Amino acid sequence: MNRIREERDRLGLTQADLAARVGVSRKTINTIENLVFTPSALLAIRIARDLDRQVEALFWIEGEAEAEM
Repeated sequence: MNRIREERDRLGLTQADLAARVGVSRKTINTIENLVFTPSALLAIRIARDLDRQVEALFWIEGEAEAEM
């Protein structure tokens, strides 16, 4: 599970904007947002850093309480 779309929207970024900023394709961002693809730890860190959030605030394991994040 993730909050990439919400955080990207908060900053007014398109998928293409975020993709360019972290060095991947727009399709990669799309598949992450739609839970088709789970990013590597390195990519998750890059995305979190670019969105000015901690990795744990953006990604979590399904079934874990979001309130604990």
